[in-house]
Amino acid sequence: MRQFVITTDGNADLPESYTKENDIRVIPLYYSIDDVIYGGEETLTPEAFYAKMREGKMPTTMAVNPEVAGKLFKALTDEGYDVLHIAFSSALSSSYNGAAMAAREICEENPEATVKVVDSVSASLGQGLLVHKLAEMKKAGKTLEETYAWAEAHKRNVCHQFTVDDLFHLHRGGRVSKATAIVGTLINVKPVLHVDDEGRLIPLNNVRGRKKALNALVDNMAKTVGSYADSNDVIFISHGDCIDDARYVADKVKEKFGIEKFVINMVNPTIGAHSGPGTVALFYMGEKR
Repeated sequence: MRQFVITTDGNADLPESYTKENDIRVIPLYYSIDDVIYGGEETLTPEAFYAKMREGKMPTTMAVNPEVAGKLFKALTDEGYDVLHIAFSSALSSSYNGAAMAAREICEENPEATVKVVDSVSASLGQGLLVHKLAEMKKAGKTLEETYAWAEAHKRNVCHQFTVDDLFHLHRGGRVSKATAIVGTLINVKPVLHVDDEGRLIPLNNVRGRKKALNALVDNMAKTVGSYADSNDVIFISHGDCIDDARYVADKVKEKFGIEKFVINMVNPTIGAHSGPGTVALFYMGEKR
């Protein structure tokens, strides 16, 4: 039986130390600021990226290039591995379609190879949490087919709760109207959003003030976690260069659910370009999104 490798794209927001330790191969994502393309040899630290956004720079993002995905899949299958690829939500990007196209081409060229592509219907460390669950299954000796089947059956149990600090970034991405952004900013309204079963960003409610928004993430977790309340051994939190707020949410989760283990990391530039600095997102396994 051929061994398999788990791959994903940069939108999974997994720390580099995690991907190296668990042999997760990551397809890089590209974006541009001031006509400079970043993501390949040219890179910006997340801190530098968010500093540019705070200066008013407007990044342009790009989906996974099928050619780049194909090169990785080919290299792995040529080495005798099969591939399980976890892609960013197809409702938010064409990255899934690009990876699926590359996978089909590789399997046509090499009929002995298997390349399975999962539309995670997730984003950021939600996508990362799904990758983590699959990596744990692989470590436990599960086959590619078993791992793929679990991903398809349970990917909508990966719950996302998030808030943003600046409504104008959501307006630029077409998520809220300009009037909503202006009025909301004036009265200090902070939106709380989630990702639905189709992998779309959906506003849930608005609250007044930052702390209330952060608390709402944990309150919403309590409403949706259901039968998974006792089986969440690790919680993932991503943030747009606001580590103190991420830690505040972690403390609230620990206080409410007794969970001790967290993975906290920055939101990558291709998502951060749309959500902006100050984004905080909470990810966990739950009964419903």
